[in-house]
Amino acid sequence: MARVPVMQAVVDVLKSEGVDVTFGCPGAAILPLYAAMEDSDIRHLIVRHEEGATHMADGWARTNGNVGVAIGTSGPAGTNMITGLYTAQADSIPILCITGQAVSSKLHQEAFQAVDIVEIAKPVSKWAVQVKEAALAPWIFREAFRIARSGRPGPVLIDLPLDVQKQEIEWDPEIDAPLPVQRIEPHPPRVRRALDMLLDAERPLILAGGGIIGAEASGQLRELAELLGVPVQVTLMGKGSFPEDHELYAGMTGIQTSQRYGNQSFLESDVVLAVGARFGDRHTGALDVYRGERKFVHVDIEPTQIGRVFEPDLGVVSDARLFLEAMLDEARQRAVGKRFDDWVGRVGELKQTLTRPDDYDSVPIKAPRVYREINEIFPPETYFVTAIGLYQIWGGQFQRAHQPRHYQVCGQAGPLGWEIPAAIGVKSAEPDAEVVAVVGDYSFQFLVEELAVAAQYDVPFVVIMLNNEYLGLIRQAESDGFGMNTEVDIHYDENGTDNVALMRAYGCSGCRVFEPGELQSSIEWARKEAVATSRPVLVEVMIEREASTARGTRIDSLIEPEPVPNP
Repeated sequence: MARVPVMQAVVDVLKSEGVDVTFGCPGAAILPLYAAMEDSDIRHLIVRHEEGATHMADGWARTNGNVGVAIGTSGPAGTNMITGLYTAQADSIPILCITGQAVSSKLHQEAFQAVDIVEIAKPVSKWAVQVKEAALAPWIFREAFRIARSGRPGPVLIDLPLDVQKQEIEWDPEIDAPLPVQRIEPHPPRVRRALDMLLDAERPLILAGGGIIGAEASGQLRELAELLGVPVQVTLMGKGSFPEDHELYAGMTGIQTSQRYGNQSFLESDVVLAVGARFGDRHTGALDVYRGERKFVHVDIEPTQIGRVFEPDLGVVSDARLFLEAMLDEARQRAVGKRFDDWVGRVGELKQTLTRPDDYDSVPIKAPRVYREINEIFPPETYFVTAIGLYQIWGGQFQRAHQPRHYQVCGQAGPLGWEIPAAIGVKSAEPDAEVVAVVGDYSFQFLVEELAVAAQYDVPFVVIMLNNEYLGLIRQAESDGFGMNTEVDIHYDENGTDNVALMRAYGCSGCRVFEPGELQSSIEWARKEAVATSRPVLVEVMIEREASTARGTRIDSLIEPEPVPNP
């Protein structure tokens, strides 16, 4: 075999693993990799901050299910990536972070920008490794992709000392291929028991978590639900795995990102089949109320997830898609048909009665009205990204999602600033798709510099900002828990930061909306402007400061109406 630069072999591996774009920032300790990429057909977007690169890789991976790649040099480049690694780990997203490193002989001498990034990254990654021998590099990269995709997907990090990057190895890409990823099949007796428990129930629910989306199992979920006539709820990470306009859709349960009818449907259920869900605390609320007298079947690809939060009545270790296919086969063999019509009717009744208003015409604009416009204007195939704060709660409560991978939210880690780079990643994965980032005024400013990336590479998307210039969720937590109101003011005039001017500074455009009647025309203008300019366009919506509709509510109190502000 021919001898080639080792980084050329690494680039060959990236290409064969399906990587067509990377996000990163070159520096002295990673230049050999960049030199190898120069003549490849892998696109590269140069970022303004390495955390932004990780979130772009994250958005790219959430969109197509492949492993997103972020690249940085040594020292602070790696430490800047830690938040992105944590976000991907928390939400089970497969990304690969590649860092440069000082030469091997200097690592023990506190050389310039030499940091033990492997040890730093280990708690927030599935695997973190430094390549110590050049001949190992392509095999470590192959293993990294396998690990990122296997079991519960997640992030990996590879650290490349500069001297290792400069070497040559024997390599022939024509006889190389990705390592196989084992799919975990369910144990048949547990599949049969799970079906028995569903069929013995009077008011069963299927709970679809993010694992449904990761396993590409939305079709099988719908098929099983329709075959048996069982209502389906979704978690925040599972939003989009089941169409929200379907007769069997039963909403979301939780203390914040939930529907009132979803909570009540859950409270009336007697058996819950949870597939690819991890029972996060914002979903369960008080565990004694959540568990109640109902029985639980917990299906997860990661064995250590089962029993982590509470002991289920039945645990099944399996890939979500393979489990649902096995359930379908078993149900068909038994010739099982629909049998829960009364329960479906009850869920439908709750959906009609336990609702939240969204048709406010008052000024200042109320947040639910913004989501009403979003639901009416954008088609089902639109990709949405959103992050953490009151607007994540509103999104869970009011925004509809109909297709998997089209509603993306950093659910567990909740890093502010995630939306702009994530939207760039989504658009890079689906260049012809319409992409919308729903942001808050505070989160927008965390990684706002990544707008320059979108402007540089002509990456258009719409940004809808809910601006209460108030840090509402932080202020709410302070007042509720501590009776204080400290350091939660970020505005310098009556409207806060001039975000439209900020957009213009990055070569983009935007508008500010004060009246609910201006929402539709402003959003439609932004959609056209994004296409015309190939740049992000902002619609900044000035909403009311007080937002009692978003307050968390215990799952056991949802029978009573929630307080809402006067129109």
